[in-house]
Amino acid sequence: MTATLEPTTTPQATKPTTGAAPADVIRKARDAGVQVVDVRFTDLPGTWQHFSIPLKELTEELFTEGIGFDGSSIRGFQAINESDMLLVADPVSAFVDPCLEVPTLSLTCDVVDPVTGARYSRDPRYVAQKAEQHLVKTGIATTAYYGPEAEFYIFNSVRFDQNAHEGYYHIDSEEGIWNSGANGGGPNLGHRPRHKEGYFPVPPVDKLQDLRSRIMLAMIAAGIDVEVHHHEVGTAGQTEIDMRFTTLTRMADQLMMYKYIVKNVCAQHGYTATFMPKPLFGDNGSGMHVHMSLWKDAKNLFFDAKGYGLISETARWYIGGLIHHSPALLAFAAPTTNSYRRLVPGFEAPINLIYSQRNRSAICRIPVYSKSAKAKRIEYRAPDPSCNPYLTFAALLMAGLDGVKKKIEPPEPMDVDLYDLEPEERQHVKNTPGSLSETLAALEADHAFLLEGGVFTPDLIDTWLAYKRAREVDPVALRPHPYEFFLYYDV
Repeated sequence: MTATLEPTTTPQATKPTTGAAPADVIRKARDAGVQVVDVRFTDLPGTWQHFSIPLKELTEELFTEGIGFDGSSIRGFQAINESDMLLVADPVSAFVDPCLEVPTLSLTCDVVDPVTGARYSRDPRYVAQKAEQHLVKTGIATTAYYGPEAEFYIFNSVRFDQNAHEGYYHIDSEEGIWNSGANGGGPNLGHRPRHKEGYFPVPPVDKLQDLRSRIMLAMIAAGIDVEVHHHEVGTAGQTEIDMRFTTLTRMADQLMMYKYIVKNVCAQHGYTATFMPKPLFGDNGSGMHVHMSLWKDAKNLFFDAKGYGLISETARWYIGGLIHHSPALLAFAAPTTNSYRRLVPGFEAPINLIYSQRNRSAICRIPVYSKSAKAKRIEYRAPDPSCNPYLTFAALLMAGLDGVKKKIEPPEPMDVDLYDLEPEERQHVKNTPGSLSETLAALEADHAFLLEGGVFTPDLIDTWLAYKRAREVDPVALRPHPYEFFLYYDV
């Protein structure tokens, strides 16, 4: 199917540390001793792609006319008969890569059609930019702020394979509690977090303190404003590093930087990092709770001193939109078959379609750490870091705005432990879908709210559904699971 091409528009963006003017970027790259320029963009599933040019090719034309690439080789992009595409660099995105030995400037690019000069509808970054523009046009607010809490695991080794006659994975970690009895020829010094006890003892139980600090410093060097890093609940190296909130598209840019820096700093020190939502059986999965607030100029629209949890009607309706559209939202926010190994009933997963202050078993939580109007926000807990952040953040905003426009009331807040409810009480609490296949069906049935203002296009949604079903749902369903041999080999 052919993607739609749309007129180029320039959204508002936050000012980067390197300067927003192409001439400033070029000058500062030369002053920093940059030798290589890396041009990057995000494919439809959410992976950074790139190629590099020498510094002499960094001209102002790269920011206006762009540079060509083969769109037919990129997942979810063009057919081979319409493969030529352009990348137009965004000066806002420029940073000197803290992970590479050769001094390299990184530039995130927008995807453009070389014939018409129009923006490309399947460019995830364009979807995020259109969502911000749509927000302003609604008159509801001028700015949406986002603050994701991306969790991940750091392992020492991972092996996996799948073919006609075998399928397996093997993970190892110096922190893994399963190594307490290991004898590898040297002394076993113990001190490992037990299952679900990684939150958060000091070293030597936490063996990754210095590595996390190195990752944090690399992020800061790249221009990311980091607030905190710490070990997470899981044994074997579960970790979280939190960024300070910023605007929607800029935060999606930073999350791409975040994942890139984590993986590369870990690799440089002999570790491997994964953002897979559920790599370990019997321990916590990795989520990405997303904090959101809407502002109109200098006013936080989510604060009301008299409201439940100090939130306003606008915030409550926004929550109503998120909860109402959650089955469809998870097609973007929890977009892998592995996501639903984490989102499982009865395991403290945020699958309950309710909201609450403090209660972490609800899909929407109202943090109550501060009573400041500036700090009031809502937290949507179902997403995980396997998602494409541009599409996910845009979809969350569109669902919330739909709630505000239609004044969608969420279910009554519940501040009790949902897992202690009696069965007759529990049956009134609805859950999120239990598989990727179910949430794709929900998206297929409920996506009109995403099409408002042309933010998402039917073509992008159709492509997403087809890709996920053909490349992920069906291949996983067709293959025998190792545990099935345990259950059924002797039938």
